[in-house]
Amino acid sequence: MIVDFKPDFCDITLPDDHQYSIEDYSSAKAKWCSGCGGHTILNSVQKLCREEQLPPEKTVFVSGIGCSSRFPHYMKTYGFHGLHGRAFPVASGVKFRRPDLHVFVITGDGDCCSIGAGHWVHAIRYNMKMVVLLFDNSIYGLTKKQTSPTSPLGTHSNTHPTGSVLPPINPIQATLGLPNASFVAQTVDWKPAHLDATIRKAFEHPGLAFVRIVQRCPVWMRDTYEPTVKDPDAITVLYHEDGIVLEEKDLKKFRHTLDHDPSDIIKAREKAELVKDTTPIGLFYHNPTASRYDQYGAHNLGISTEDRIEAIDKLMNRYVI
Repeated sequence: MIVDFKPDFCDITLPDDHQYSIEDYSSAKAKWCSGCGGHTILNSVQKLCREEQLPPEKTVFVSGIGCSSRFPHYMKTYGFHGLHGRAFPVASGVKFRRPDLHVFVITGDGDCCSIGAGHWVHAIRYNMKMVVLLFDNSIYGLTKKQTSPTSPLGTHSNTHPTGSVLPPINPIQATLGLPNASFVAQTVDWKPAHLDATIRKAFEHPGLAFVRIVQRCPVWMRDTYEPTVKDPDAITVLYHEDGIVLEEKDLKKFRHTLDHDPSDIIKAREKAELVKDTTPIGLFYHNPTASRYDQYGAHNLGISTEDRIEAIDKLMNRYVI
């Protein structure tokens, strides 16, 4: 477990009119493979931080284990690179006690949909304000090509050399089936305008914004994503004035659009099944009024820091010999 508790910027006093640049959010050079979709996603997130002028000392990136989970090392903010599948409880704990922080969860298809599936379910139900980015390349890339929960049926891997035999999880459909889901969206890493707009919309949402990003893996899943990237008919944009809004010039780059009101969860579940014929991208469901567990956190219980310290001291004194 790697925990970055105190970045270098914490000792720097900046003038009130300081404008953060991309460099203020850039840390170590990303070590993903050439052509990996992670590079595009990283650029998009850093762009959001700059445009929103998020103070690095007020911004936290939490991850588990996987290629995607290297992300906190590449951001010059607070970061928690934790255990496999445990990004959600860590992020929830941070947000529960520090509601003033901007919290992002970076997870992968194995980290979220396999070992972390139980935490995924309850994080959606808690609906604390945070942005969750699911990097879904449909393979265990870090450990060199094992079948993941989202691998298409028949995927050849080291664990299934003759082809996977179980149908994959649809992360969008699964999330839409969970209680208290409030923001469910999907985008792809090779359409940067749509990726940027989706992450921005997610950041603006008052609860937990779940964004599945269909991500290229040029090493282990080239045959799966190459045809999709090259085929303009392979993507359908869900479009609505309350959804992911693109500039006209960017919308024209897509051949297929489909009107969809994101307030309709029944229709959202229907649209999520389009993946059989095409990859739907956009905002499936949005409910900004859903209950949020972080609104009932310790900061709202009227307990001061002094009271908490006194209570802890009283408890510990019971064990003094």
